[in-house]
Amino acid sequence: MPATTIPELLRDAAGKFGDRVALRQPDGKDIHTWTWNQYLTAAEEVAAGLKALGIEKGDHVALCSETRAEFYLADLGILTNGSVAAALYPSYPAEDLKRTIAMADAKALFVEDFKTLRKLGNLDGAGLRLVVVLTGDVPPGSGGGAISMSVLRTHGRYVAGISPEDNAILYLTSGATGEPKMVMVTHGAVVANVHAGPYVLPLDENDITIAFLPSAHIAQRVVLEILPILSATAVSFVESLAKLQHEIKTVRPTWFLAPPRVWERVYTSIRGEILKKPAIAQKMFFAALGLGLGAARYKREGKPVPMHIRFPLEIANRLIFGKIRDRFGGRLRVAASGAAPLGSDLAEFYEAIGMPLIEGYGLTEGGVTALNPLDAPRPGSIGKKLPHVEFRVSEEEGELLIRGSSLSRGYYKDPEATAELLRDGWLHTGDIGTIDPEGYIYITGRKKELIVASNGKKIFPSRVEAMFKFEPLISQVMLLGDRLPHLVALFTINPQIAETVAGVKESGKELHEAPQVIAEVQSIVSRINKQLAPFEQVKRFRVLPREFSIDFGEVTATMKVRRKQVMENFKADVDALYQLSSSGRGGE
Repeated sequence: MPATTIPELLRDAAGKFGDRVALRQPDGKDIHTWTWNQYLTAAEEVAAGLKALGIEKGDHVALCSETRAEFYLADLGILTNGSVAAALYPSYPAEDLKRTIAMADAKALFVEDFKTLRKLGNLDGAGLRLVVVLTGDVPPGSGGGAISMSVLRTHGRYVAGISPEDNAILYLTSGATGEPKMVMVTHGAVVANVHAGPYVLPLDENDITIAFLPSAHIAQRVVLEILPILSATAVSFVESLAKLQHEIKTVRPTWFLAPPRVWERVYTSIRGEILKKPAIAQKMFFAALGLGLGAARYKREGKPVPMHIRFPLEIANRLIFGKIRDRFGGRLRVAASGAAPLGSDLAEFYEAIGMPLIEGYGLTEGGVTALNPLDAPRPGSIGKKLPHVEFRVSEEEGELLIRGSSLSRGYYKDPEATAELLRDGWLHTGDIGTIDPEGYIYITGRKKELIVASNGKKIFPSRVEAMFKFEPLISQVMLLGDRLPHLVALFTINPQIAETVAGVKESGKELHEAPQVIAEVQSIVSRINKQLAPFEQVKRFRVLPREFSIDFGEVTATMKVRRKQVMENFKADVDALYQLSSSGRGGE
């Protein structure tokens, strides 16, 4: 009988693949591993410790840790105790984290290490019965009553009686379009979601992936933590994002999920390297890219690739594209993009080099619900629906609606928002989209991000912004223009690319103020404007002195831009764009 709860998935994996490696955690020069049997033992020991120390079935337990093996052990332990796991985004400020712990009604808290506990500061009054430090020891006399994970695991083993209807995970939404909300999901919904995995991702015990996304995000939690339990796929972790490329070369993953920001940076790095090469080498690269794009179009149309493309493309694959693919270890069968929308131009680039990105779609409130077929991905599409869900488009607004077994119970302690989200059994996603005759789903934009110009024209900024993000010089972009006469843009730039602009070093200006950089951005704006309708065109822009940052509240932990906060933080720049004042950082 198939598993119906998350702990049952782990018991099944341990029963079938007990002594195979399940988790791999680098730690300095050492590599720590856990087999499936050890994973199960740890989860049941954590459950016993929680039970012994007064944390009951149904109690909420918060986790404040980067994604690492010990997080997985604690998470499965919480679920095995029948408690509800609520992961936080550890990169957020301490006051935000403490407010979230209170909002979640957490009775216990796991923190990554003692440094994280010190960051949180005084937790008196938070209502916590227990604080556990995942890695390292708790210094003697440190106060606060925290215990180490090793101490927690000294109470034997325990498994609570759990049903599919029991609550399992309390998700914190990233808050890209407003205040973060709590979303309650049952064991049955999560398990139904991962049982759709084998239909679209052929993973097994011989596969391995690398996990580095925040564990509070549904893409990480479902696709890289719980789905690998079902498929008995090993998961490796990174000590830090700075070491991600090293881990990829070491682990040589067979499948890899990353947000668009990672794929954008890889593309920018490749373009930067090409632009530094002699003219003949640049010409060869772009000619090869043209061959790859042409071949991809033939394949999408179901036509054979002509010999005049196929033969030179084989040479390009050996000499050029193969070296790019080797950056991912040389064993990658599935390269996936998730956690945010992927621009179609970027998807076409990876398709052209022989490493098509499989884009999917999920949302905290509804689970992972769509994925591009591995053998027929469509750039610009989020793929086709998974077996456990239905999609339809509302007649009134063109909004994507979802119905199926992976839907959440709604927002924790917010019945009004839940009633707005779930209507007549359908989840209202907030995304505007279309479904083509072959079942491929396309997202046009978010309802909450819609820009309505003063002439009444409606613009979904994400489509236009994706076109700019494909340019190596552009790092981040945000369009503005709601109820105003025309669109303007705020840009941040990639310094490595900006430094290669002719004459910039001699200008004596900061990169964002250098006339040569401004002129290059203006050239990009002019080129992209030609591809847009008049009402979508960017009339003026500003190049900002820094990137949008989590520290200033401008982006979420998954790098989604918080538009309202950016507008507040850069109010002077926005005002200047509409007052037509110039300080050398914008274009007419």
